[in-house]
Amino acid sequence: MKTCPKRIASAIVILFFFFLLTDISAQSITGKWYGLVNLYGVKFRIVLSIDSSAGGFKMILDRPDQDSYGIPVTTFSYAYPDIQFSQNDLHLNYSGVVDAGLQHINGLLSLYNTTTTLAFGRDFIPPPESSLVNIKKKYHKNEVYIPMRDGVKLFTSIYTPNDSTSDHPMLMIRTPYNSEPDGPDHFNFSMSLFDRYIREEYIMVFQDVRGCYMSEGHFVDVRPYIPDKKSNHDIDEASDTYDAVDWLVRHVPHNNGRVGVMGISYPGFYATMAILSGHPAIRAVSPQAPVTNWFLGDDWHHNGAFFVLDCFPFEYGFGRPRPGPTRLEPKRFQWPIEDNYQFFLEMGTVNNLTKRYLGDTIPFWNEVMAHPNYDTFWKARDPRPYLKNVRPAVMTVGGWFDAEDLWGTLHTYAAIETQNPPTLSNHLVIGPWYHHQWGYGRADHVGNIFWDLDASETYHRLEVQFFNHYLKDNDTATFPEAFIFVTEANEWRSFDTWPPAAINDLDLYLREDGGLSFDPSRHKESYDEYLSDPAKPVPYDDKIQADRGETYMDDDQRFAARRPDVMVYCTDILQKNIILTGPVSVNLYVTTTGTDADFVVKLIDVFPDDMEAPSDAQIEVPLGGYQMLVRGDVFRGRYRNSFEEPSPFTPGRVTELKFDMDDIAHCFKKGHKIMVQIQSSWFPLVDRNPQKFVDIYKCSEKDFRKATQRIYHDSTYPSHLTVRTLKE
Repeated sequence: MKTCPKRIASAIVILFFFFLLTDISAQSITGKWYGLVNLYGVKFRIVLSIDSSAGGFKMILDRPDQDSYGIPVTTFSYAYPDIQFSQNDLHLNYSGVVDAGLQHINGLLSLYNTTTTLAFGRDFIPPPESSLVNIKKKYHKNEVYIPMRDGVKLFTSIYTPNDSTSDHPMLMIRTPYNSEPDGPDHFNFSMSLFDRYIREEYIMVFQDVRGCYMSEGHFVDVRPYIPDKKSNHDIDEASDTYDAVDWLVRHVPHNNGRVGVMGISYPGFYATMAILSGHPAIRAVSPQAPVTNWFLGDDWHHNGAFFVLDCFPFEYGFGRPRPGPTRLEPKRFQWPIEDNYQFFLEMGTVNNLTKRYLGDTIPFWNEVMAHPNYDTFWKARDPRPYLKNVRPAVMTVGGWFDAEDLWGTLHTYAAIETQNPPTLSNHLVIGPWYHHQWGYGRADHVGNIFWDLDASETYHRLEVQFFNHYLKDNDTATFPEAFIFVTEANEWRSFDTWPPAAINDLDLYLREDGGLSFDPSRHKESYDEYLSDPAKPVPYDDKIQADRGETYMDDDQRFAARRPDVMVYCTDILQKNIILTGPVSVNLYVTTTGTDADFVVKLIDVFPDDMEAPSDAQIEVPLGGYQMLVRGDVFRGRYRNSFEEPSPFTPGRVTELKFDMDDIAHCFKKGHKIMVQIQSSWFPLVDRNPQKFVDIYKCSEKDFRKATQRIYHDSTYPSHLTVRTLKE
């Protein structure tokens, strides 16, 4: 039998590639791999250690710049050239491709809700400047227990510069979120995040608040302030701050007797409490996105509507009573499906969450369920009435796209401004950030919207100048009353007041045929109506995901505009730039066939059809025709007359609904359009209203019903938004 030479050659080629692939697969991917992550300007290393095992391979990872080593991965798979791994506790996922020489891996890292490129190689990477490795060369750490006036001791970590030739100011962060998870021999990762203060040689102080993690005592959520303390047993977060600071200035070597306090989100609430402590050593305080009122506008509720997507998974872990002082994190909620819309829809009622997942094990959740209206339980937790006779300088900070505590930022500043003399140093800073984004590095975009600059770089300089000015006698700095980033103009502006004094109030009227105009309608009767079906609620976002995400507050709203249960009103193309600043006031005239209803109002910037994204921007959708959410909020209709005493709608009766949405500072550019969308669900960001006047926390599926909603826009019932245009 004669063999064809071509077949022999082909067989040789096939065998060559077979052995090549076999050789590549057999080559060792084991050993160490070094990667450097740059996440919004914060650089840190990830080191992979891969070993062979009977079942294939196993991996552990190190985070040396967080002083964290030997972390087992949750999943790991390798089939040349693809490599994937995840670590659930870190919310970390990686997918990459190995090169033929097994010297490089290129891929994508997802950390929480952020995705970035990450390459690994075989060569050692030295620590970045802000690494804990470098900070350990400059600082030493001491963990102590500080006694409070009632005998309870609070766990505190103190990081002191090694330089003992001069005295240093102290910067304190009090937190319910585990200040030192890794033990006395490790530096916490926050030291790396605060590298701007390491360069200034601040003494850094972190404290677990009463009843949290390593501190003694009993924890109370947003513990009410006691203005008239009669004994040492009348304690609150203000008194704990006073006692802690008093101990620190007397016992920490080489401190200059001056203390600053700051914190973001829940720690922002504790910064507000530092203002109320009255300790003379506290010279400057910066509440940042401070929790302020959990019924009217922060976290748990907006205008009485329950933000279930945020609160349920948070409280599932955070709200569990601890057995005693511990560095261990509580058990997190494990989503049964990676689709929050489907999960909450199948769950049915809020009461089912209690029955199936929480029971009676989460005290604060049960208290919330027992207080559906704005009663003394909620009012006692609001510190604003007590922000009088303020002594320290205050800089309140927040983000325009903060989904959690923008309300607290605006209203904490306003409470101090209106209840204290004009000589008080009281400042407001709001940038183009989502929740806490300003604290941790670079911030050049939120979601698909880019700012053409790093908004945090300018802010960080201002923040350091603020604390240096009051804690280091740096008299050269001056601070504007309000330092505000105007989105889409993409620039910082200084104002003498907030809202600015130079504004005009204009009414933006809903019009027939989906129009939106600064001129009212002349029609005698005009309305739009839609069917609101709790079984098919309007989603807050078009992504399929479990956690809420950080970017929905400027996301594209085209997905919602296409639904029949979302009313859309739009201006003609703008012939000039219009800058809107300050609150957006909603005034609607509505009817419903039910006895309760939610109304969600969204103010939107519609981009031109030929809009293009920056060349280097990673965006999810085309920007041509993009409907950018500028501000949106919900109002639970039962509270239209009173948050304390809700009342039902009378079906078919025209009812006025008025509320303010959070402030904005946004430039609607020439060639763009202004749009308003109105709907009756925002799911599952907000729990579904059954559209029947019942206790929503205790109702059943049988209480949910369809309702027809009407939005009037005629000469008798001129539904409109009042906006404030900036005078140029």
